[in-house]
Amino acid sequence: MHQRNSWKSRWLAAIAAAWFGVAFAAPADDLREAQRLYTQGKQAPALEKVDAFLKAQPRDPQGRFLKGLILTEQKKTAEAIQVFTGLTEDFPELPEPYNNLAVLYASQGNYDKAKSALELAIHTHPSYATAHENLGDIYAQLASRAYDRALQLDKNNTTAQTKLAMVKELFVSQRTAGAAATPAKPEAKAEPPKVAEAKVEPKPAAPKAEPPKVAEAKVEPKPAPPKAEPPKAEPPKAAPSPSTAAGGDEKAKVTAAIEGWAMAWSAQDVKGYLGAYAPEFEVPGGETRGAWEKGRAERIQKPKSIEVKVNVTSIKINGNEATAVVRQAYKSDTLKNTTTKTLTLVRSADRWLIKQEKVGG
Repeated sequence: MHQRNSWKSRWLAAIAAAWFGVAFAAPADDLREAQRLYTQGKQAPALEKVDAFLKAQPRDPQGRFLKGLILTEQKKTAEAIQVFTGLTEDFPELPEPYNNLAVLYASQGNYDKAKSALELAIHTHPSYATAHENLGDIYAQLASRAYDRALQLDKNNTTAQTKLAMVKELFVSQRTAGAAATPAKPEAKAEPPKVAEAKVEPKPAAPKAEPPKVAEAKVEPKPAPPKAEPPKAEPPKAAPSPSTAAGGDEKAKVTAAIEGWAMAWSAQDVKGYLGAYAPEFEVPGGETRGAWEKGRAERIQKPKSIEVKVNVTSIKINGNEATAVVRQAYKSDTLKNTTTKTLTLVRSADRWLIKQEKVGG
């Protein structure tokens, strides 16, 4: 069914974007190579590399997640479901594996299971916008099935015919828009702000100015100036605790650096975005810094619009290094995703720059 395939492709694009473009937590060469091969579309050798990595670290969530993606691309749905189900059991706090299970169930036409998986993702992270959006698609699919059934039982049911046409139009609109997740709601025309009427109180008439009176000059003998007493020494003020004052200031600077990085990303300002990374940034996938920057520039400039919102949930500072956990919401004209990242930043002069970024808190 074309609607289902188009819908599934959009979801899979969201999955890949959620987990790539960031550094993997594990530094293993096999995992880095598996990621590189996967992004090049070489699923078979990528699967060999990730299996080799998982032999040494069978519980690693990044390796298991990548294996699930590869199996999904290879259309090995049952095996991919097994991988993502295991991730939800071992790491129930991660919403993305639930979302991926929903994609796979929906591709099989099992919308009830897809609905349950998305509800679990939302229960884990109520602010996970992608799961909310996908759940709306599931409800639309279930509604389409129900209206079809109603028309099979009663072909003259004009109400069901109208509703079914509305649901089908929803999916036609999605394909026309390219990647719209839900039908756009008509925006209410904003009324111009009303100007508050200011009550003007009459000002009292200014009193008439009287001509200045000429004072009679009386020459008084000047008293002798009092003897100046030496100033009393004030007790020294207690200096603020260096750890408290400096720590608060540095956390504010770290937050400002992260927000500036997100603003440059939203503005599709490639120079400002790349300038947020330290010279010693740990480039993912074993790429060179130049190749990574070129790839990021293309991905930032390609969408018609980008909006990135960040919520810094925690910051730990240790000397010239800071670790921040960030909830990131990404939205473009083709993709919408929310995920958690851990950013490692280093202080350079008076700036904080990103040294490493990875998925997970």
